Amino acid sequence: MTTMIGIALTGRQVVLVGGGDVAARRIRRFLLDGAIVRIVAPELGEATARLVAEHALEWRTRGVGPGDLDDAWLVHTATGDARIDADVAALCEERRILCINAGDGSHGSARLAAETRSGDSIVGVVSDAGVDPGRTRLLRDAIGELLREGGLPVRRRRLTAVGQVHLVGGGPGPVDLITVRGRRLLSEADVVVTDRLGPIGVLDELAPEIEVIDVGKRPGHHPVPQQEINEILVERARRGLRVVRLKGGDPFVYGRGGEEVAACLAAGIPVDVVPGLTSIVSVPQAAGIPVTHRGTAAALHVVNGQDAPTEATLAAMRDPQTTTVVLMGVSALLGFTAAALSAGADRELPVAIVESGHTDEQRTTHTTLATAAAEAVTTGVRNPAVMVFGHVAAADLLLPSLVSEPAGDTTL
Repeated sequence: MTTMIGIALTGRQVVLVGGGDVAARRIRRFLLDGAIVRIVAPELGEATARLVAEHALEWRTRGVGPGDLDDAWLVHTATGDARIDADVAALCEERRILCINAGDGSHGSARLAAETRSGDSIVGVVSDAGVDPGRTRLLRDAIGELLREGGLPVRRRRLTAVGQVHLVGGGPGPVDLITVRGRRLLSEADVVVTDRLGPIGVLDELAPEIEVIDVGKRPGHHPVPQQEINEILVERARRGLRVVRLKGGDPFVYGRGGEEVAACLAAGIPVDVVPGLTSIVSVPQAAGIPVTHRGTAAALHVVNGQDAPTEATLAAMRDPQTTTVVLMGVSALLGFTAAALSAGADRELPVAIVESGHTDEQRTTHTTLATAAAEAVTTGVRNPAVMVFGHVAAADLLLPSLVSEPAGDTTL
């Protein structure tokens, strides 16, 4: 029978007997665990030699002897010689040192599990009846995939003295466009503080006991001020809870993520940021618009449409090789286009307004700089919308021949 236990190797001596490829793979794992590594082998393979040089590891250039096991908590033997490996395992047995005999799975007092990690969760798989590394690896990989997707119950049940805040960029909206890390952190959360945009559908997957706090802003309507949001994050984390701040797009792109990180750091709360797919590129992509395109646009200028255009923005609008992407600018479109025209931007500059990108309500309006404001009123453009100014916004950029065909002409 085999019993699985977790052994902390940080700061503890591990001895590897043999210097081949097997030793190299195991050395990397022991180093990740913080072990002090000693290698005993007359010669080293290329991979092991590289690790010895990179990490200044102790290497005893001879065959193994009893003294080489002094101070060892764990011994790993893989010399390629079954007799030597068996002798090392027997010596460890006499000295009550745990030994992994990689040369013969039927010998040795310890095994390395096929291991997968997700956050602070570690799962190991071993076989209790003989050695079948292929099967254990497949099972490990299947479990690892579920962990990364947030498909297993990994949320902590025991509170810590101080919790943690994770700012998660959720992307443009579809649940399957959030990152794997973001999904995993949501599955571990005690509290989710969410906006109105982003992958709110993922909230339906949360366990009913998880607290969900909606702090979403709408144009002209901010029910929860930013300072109060910061206080919510800090207060919940101080209770020992794990808090996910779920945002649309990316936390650091007009998402006030920097302010929330600063508030957590000032309060002594551990905080990290998970990037998300920003609407700057993902929403135009949903409408078939590349924000850069060889021979058409080589630069990208991004602006908050609620602010008056700067000289840098006006210069970008005049540059035919620059794409200007405007976020949150529907209400200010008239003033923005008027300023660009007054600054000398091309009246015929293509413009695309993409509303509700990546949703069933997505709609794209193709227009020009001179007519954009009037057409937005005529068609009833509404937030959320991303506006693209530049030649990449032309309706026939990627498929000019198809766009120019008469309606109903299916000639190949």
